[in-house]
Amino acid sequence: MGTLFRSEPMTLCQLFIQTDSVFNCVSELGELGLVQFTDLNPGVSAFQRKFVGEIRRCDDVERKLRYIEKEICSERIAIPENEYEGELPQARDMTDLEALVSNLESELREVNQNNVLLQRSYVELTEIKHVLKNVDTFFEHVSPTQFRHLAYDGPQDQRTHEHEMEVVRRMSEDGRRDRAASELHVEVGFVAGVILTEKFSSFERMLWRVSRGTVFIRRVFIDTPIEDPNTGDPQMKSVFVVFFQGEQLHARIKKICDAFHARRYAVSSSQQERRDMTINVLTRLEDLQTVRNKAQEHRVRVLANAAKEFRGWLVKAHKLKAVYHVLNLFNVDITHKCLIAEAWCPEANLEEIQRALKRGTDASESHIPCIMNRLDTTEAPPTYNRTNKFTRGFQGIVDAYGVSSYQEVNPAPYTIITFPFLFAVMFGDAGHGAIMFLFALFLVLREKSLQKVKGAGEIWDTFFHGRYIILLMGLFSIYTGLIYNDVFSKSINIFGSSWKAPEISFKNATEKDQPIQLDPVKHYTGTPYPFGLDPVWFMALNKIPFTNSYKMKVAIILGVAQMLFGVVLNLWNHMHFKDQTPFPPPTSRAERFLRQYLKIWTEFIPEMLFMLALFGYLVALIIYKWTLVGGSPDGSIPCSRSLLIHFINMFLFTYTKEPCYQDLLYAGQKPVQMTLLLLALISVPWLLMAKPLFLLYLNNKHRQTSSGDPSSDLAPLAVTVEENPQDIAGEQAAETSPGAPGTLEESTTNSSATGAILEPEPEPQSEGHDHSTSHKGKFEFGEEFIHQIIHTIEYCLGAISNTASYLRLWALSLAHSQLSEVLWEMVMRIALGMSTNWIGAIALFVIFSAWAVLTVGILLVMEGLSAFLHALRLHWVEFMNKFFKGEGYLFEPFSFREVVSAIDEQL
Repeated sequence: MGTLFRSEPMTLCQLFIQTDSVFNCVSELGELGLVQFTDLNPGVSAFQRKFVGEIRRCDDVERKLRYIEKEICSERIAIPENEYEGELPQARDMTDLEALVSNLESELREVNQNNVLLQRSYVELTEIKHVLKNVDTFFEHVSPTQFRHLAYDGPQDQRTHEHEMEVVRRMSEDGRRDRAASELHVEVGFVAGVILTEKFSSFERMLWRVSRGTVFIRRVFIDTPIEDPNTGDPQMKSVFVVFFQGEQLHARIKKICDAFHARRYAVSSSQQERRDMTINVLTRLEDLQTVRNKAQEHRVRVLANAAKEFRGWLVKAHKLKAVYHVLNLFNVDITHKCLIAEAWCPEANLEEIQRALKRGTDASESHIPCIMNRLDTTEAPPTYNRTNKFTRGFQGIVDAYGVSSYQEVNPAPYTIITFPFLFAVMFGDAGHGAIMFLFALFLVLREKSLQKVKGAGEIWDTFFHGRYIILLMGLFSIYTGLIYNDVFSKSINIFGSSWKAPEISFKNATEKDQPIQLDPVKHYTGTPYPFGLDPVWFMALNKIPFTNSYKMKVAIILGVAQMLFGVVLNLWNHMHFKDQTPFPPPTSRAERFLRQYLKIWTEFIPEMLFMLALFGYLVALIIYKWTLVGGSPDGSIPCSRSLLIHFINMFLFTYTKEPCYQDLLYAGQKPVQMTLLLLALISVPWLLMAKPLFLLYLNNKHRQTSSGDPSSDLAPLAVTVEENPQDIAGEQAAETSPGAPGTLEESTTNSSATGAILEPEPEPQSEGHDHSTSHKGKFEFGEEFIHQIIHTIEYCLGAISNTASYLRLWALSLAHSQLSEVLWEMVMRIALGMSTNWIGAIALFVIFSAWAVLTVGILLVMEGLSAFLHALRLHWVEFMNKFFKGEGYLFEPFSFREVVSAIDEQL
């Protein structure tokens, strides 16, 4: 059984499932979500697999569903967001769903086509109505006169309005058009229609050029936009009337109208006929509008009913497709009566998987049970860390750097505490932390309703998914802010300061505006401030040197403690994986012990010695100095030793008493430091040489044993030592996995059983080979030695650079506090110093708003992001490199919940 501190033990299982029950069994496993199938057909393309036809049918159903969704959204009909009910798909559902969706799509397409035809007729009638109305307007404002001239000098010719009216009036009178034409010996006609307003200018110029200026054009804008029947977009159009003479010019005008997609409508020259036509058009428009309303109501009703079931259809289609994709990973038995699958399963859930297979078999009414066979393999299993909504975010922080190797120590449980704490050390303001905490608390309390918010943007999704991380970051920031006694850059005095200034000196100093020097012997009460920094330090002139020294030392202590903890976690890895040497079994207890704990005595012990001898000693000096330096009873000023100078002198073997800050801290300091330095020096070659030399000894020993025994089948060792625990993960999974319930005999004799787990039988091996034959390659001392050189250099130099890297805790804390103080002094203090009248009240409101916006934008968002990234760096590099390989791959089980989650993100 796995724990939060280590990934789940996994096992590779082989499944034999009957063809008639395979769909239901896979559906049950998808509902369970604890099985990761492997591809048994890696050389077969996606188009040559067994169930490619069914997948194409699912794709076709999804295409039709997308069309239905587009139609639903076009009517602004909401698709209900029902909770996941876990309905399992059946193989027969494919045909039913396909028929249902196809019928609905056909109905919608027919309705849409009819709507387009109705809309096209409605648009034509509307345009005819506007044409008739405007043609009547042309002819109503004229009086009879002789037609004298028909010439058009182009679009830019500004002829008088009187002349235009004369040209039209003559042609508008009933019974007089023939007389005018006979007088001029020409036949005058006109073409009326509708064109897009944006095309009219080009249309007019083309007519002028083709007619050589012998046409007369009038235009009127249509005030209301007309909907395009094909796209539904509103379009602005204009009514035009073109007067011409001659049939040849008439034919040219019609061609130009067609080229510009201008609709021409036949309009009679008789006023009475136009009136009758107008009445007919208005009647048809009214009837057509009634039909359109009925058709639209029917369409909305169909889409509303479809919207209620749409999510269920989409989920079912995706589930069916997911099942068929999984079935394509299976192999077909030579008898074609069953399918063979291989899958990774958590050992703790084998019984649940068996029960799921039984449910699938029962649902298909099959009498042949599914058989589960546990396979022995050297393939590295996937990494499966169980998480919940609280731990998922912290596990994501670790997985963003690298997935832990199989059964490797999982840093996520420790990151839950260390990550927000180190962030808070850099953030360190109780006021800002309270705002952050309240924001995250709101997200946590309203998480169910906020989960349904979609389209809010990537930034919002990041905040929401990391709400528990932000919650702890704010909570720890409140704690560290109280330790620093920093609330919006101001200190709070709850318990009363432990420093007391004489009243006379205080009065004189305030009158003369002079600082007061407080003597620790005389003015300190002897009892420290109960919690956090004494508020008197925030009024002191040496505030920054004091807080810098304090935060710098705290950063070193926290950094060394976290790195030592990382080395201890590596010990846990060593004790779990134990003997990774690929040699034959040990011949003595001593050899067994040394091989079993090889990495402990060759790596862990020298690493701890090196770290403790140098940086552990530095931490001890810091703590000792805090207890040592204080006021002297005789009133003399104590000499504060410089730890930096002492630490440098430790490596230079320099010990002097002048000046006083180089004086020894304690008696016997010189031999203690020389001993510690000697231990650190010894640990380096120990870490470098011990492991390669011991492996070389084992290699030579077993070579001699093999060559000295002619009856032995032991071949000369040709293996390599793998440092990665993944290389033996398969063996350990088989060795440490508990026996699974059920046997093959039980499944064949008991017809009610639907699943059996076959325990893997160890393959017979020739004497002396043992498990070493599973490793490949030759043992090369040079390669092993080079590998150990790299590891030693990385660790020793990294111990120094990583310790210095933790000083960012102090640097960012200083930057945050100074920015907060500057913002208060430059903005908020101005408002508080203004007068108390109504002008000051308004100014206070405005300035406070500006201060609040700057506080949130700069100190919470920007500084918070900076501290977050630095905390990530400290965990990924300084902490996790002490024990974390991160060479695994995630356990990605086949799960219907993932399918449904993907659908919810799309809808």
